Amino acid sequence: MPESGPGSVPGFGRRFVGVLLDWLLSLAIVQGMTGSLTGPDPSAASGVALLIFAAMNIALLILFGTTLGKRIAGIGVVMTGERAFPWPIAMVVRTVALCLVVPAVIHDRDQRGLHDRAAGTVTRRY
Repeated sequence: MPESGPGSVPGFGRRFVGVLLDWLLSLAIVQGMTGSLTGPDPSAASGVALLIFAAMNIALLILFGTTLGKRIAGIGVVMTGERAFPWPIAMVVRTVALCLVVPAVIHDRDQRGLHDRAAGTVTRRY
């Protein structure tokens, strides 16, 4: 992959913006469904938002290779070929690991998070 420009691995900031936008969209969906994020049980709203975040990530990554937040940030996900997972399974593995948070914040010298390593994927710039 090139070191910079289209096709390169994006930095932490660009990836963080993509995930943050996706999370905010999930919270907005919960807000729209329930009318409140701080009702009698705010932790339930957070759990629902996490489920929506995961479902949205899996569906959009399988269909388009990117999510709304990632697209706005100018990044997408591609397979590296290091794992024999079919595309849909790889996106499920990647999303489940991403929802655990820790794998996403630990990355190697190539700027690949553990969630990308587990799924055999890499995030790249458009």
